[in-house]
Amino acid sequence: MIIVRDVFRLKFGKARDAKALIEESKKLPVQFGTDGRRVLTDLVGPSYTLVLETNFPSLAVFEQEMGKSMSHQEWKSWYEKFQVLVDSSYREIFTLVS
Repeated sequence: MIIVRDVFRLKFGKARDAKALIEESKKLPVQFGTDGRRVLTDLVGPSYTLVLETNFPSLAVFEQEMGKSMSHQEWKSWYEKFQVLVDSSYREIFTLVS
């Protein structure tokens, strides 16, 4: 099992808009992540941080799901609205040990 964490540093004051778009993304016909998904926001540390955490059985499944999701026009349209809220982002990939 791997855990993928996409960490977004949002533009100042855009957390509410980003959370609303995350809720909207749950209605898309294609979902990214095959075994759970969590949305995390900051309490301390850098402000306006939003983390999307998804689980996958393997790195290969992650790559397949990513390709499938990003090829859908609905996802592309949603992402255009989301990306304007983001200052920067990075991805972390972990292996679940226990």
